[in-house]
Amino acid sequence: MRREGEILLVSTYELGHAPHGIALPAAFLSRAGYRPSSLDLAVEPFDPARVRRARLVAISVPMHTALRLGVEAARRIRTENPSALLCFHGLYGPLHAGLLRRHGAAAVLGGECEDDLVALAGAIERGEDLAGFVQEGAAAASLNRLDFPVPLRQGLPPPARYARLVGADGVERVAGYVEATRGCLHHCRHCPLPAVYHGRLFAVPAEVVLEDVAGQAAAGVRHVTFGDPDFLNGPGHAQRLARELHRRFPELTFDFTAKIQHLVRDPGAVAELARCGALFVTSAVESLSERVLAKLDKGHRRIDVFRAFEVCDGAGLALRPSLVPFTPWGTLDDYLDLVDTFEAEGWMAQLDPVQLSIRLLVPPGSLLLGDPELELQGLDEEGLGWRWRHPDPRVDALQLRVAASVEAGVSRGADPEVVVAEVRALALAAAGRTHQHVARPFASARTPHLTESWFC
Repeated sequence: MRREGEILLVSTYELGHAPHGIALPAAFLSRAGYRPSSLDLAVEPFDPARVRRARLVAISVPMHTALRLGVEAARRIRTENPSALLCFHGLYGPLHAGLLRRHGAAAVLGGECEDDLVALAGAIERGEDLAGFVQEGAAAASLNRLDFPVPLRQGLPPPARYARLVGADGVERVAGYVEATRGCLHHCRHCPLPAVYHGRLFAVPAEVVLEDVAGQAAAGVRHVTFGDPDFLNGPGHAQRLARELHRRFPELTFDFTAKIQHLVRDPGAVAELARCGALFVTSAVESLSERVLAKLDKGHRRIDVFRAFEVCDGAGLALRPSLVPFTPWGTLDDYLDLVDTFEAEGWMAQLDPVQLSIRLLVPPGSLLLGDPELELQGLDEEGLGWRWRHPDPRVDALQLRVAASVEAGVSRGADPEVVVAEVRALALAAAGRTHQHVARPFASARTPHLTESWFC
């Protein structure tokens, strides 16, 4: 296991970013004396030679799409190298451990699991039983505090192969990725994080983050995404890190993710982050329906969304919302209200059109399970979640039409304004209303964004 390539770290999808799910485990393994190799199937072709050399293949599954693609990759890996031991690691691993075992996984690790991955490599070396390396169910995920090394990005494709920042002027810049915290303090019921982390937060030392940034900047990165589930979960840590980042790299810009309630609670912190180089913040608006927000336990109300846009606008920071507009509790009227409000307020230019198509995912272990108003139709192993139907069939039908329309629009390179107009027409038709063209404000200049849409 100490020879180069005997451990292969595989990533399939990380929102277009260089995969942290490879770089951080590689650093832990390297520090322990191993020499892992990497394969990022998001930008690299499947490499049979790398797969055949491996005794242990560890597949990173930090999100739903990565899990789906990871299962597909596992099939190819087992065909190419049946003797390799498969490990799935990351947020979605323990939630789907049973499924992953059926796909040949010898180990399933989640939470703060990098030390566990090192221990797994040692157990394989010594020929020990691996039964203890299956963390099945969210409660089994590791939550031990780790001694973080600087992520090891050598061996990954160069940063220019990944998503780029597109500035308000339309100029592209090479973008990188870091994490300052892991886990989350909150308990949003639709999010997998509370099921695994149970409200716990782990800070990565500032010097580790800054050294990671320095290495990426030396490789040509000019913008960095803080990929924390919520950068402002630890506001003091975030502000100190942003100040030092700006001091050391004054030309570097960044973006981050934060809850609506955090943006509203501390406008001063938002303004300081903008002064330190923040260009935009991604925030989980999810819905404008008070009922849906309460069901998801989002911690904010409709009025807070308006306030958050005002705070960010006042700081010169673009707010890029993520949405879950299709849930069992949202109505057609709610959907039309969402589209109309975003258009009327001029927020649509800050929204990736794909967000208008998102349907609620209910993974195993979700905090939504047991809700008396959520009628589940059984576990969909292929879809990696529980099936549900909306009480109004028109809503489910609309979601399918909107998803197809958005996908087609993106494929043909249509302007977001055109895609949104098509979505609005579909929603009006679903509600049996006559479509009337109304001139609405839609900024011609797009806000700063990455070339890969935010998705799950």
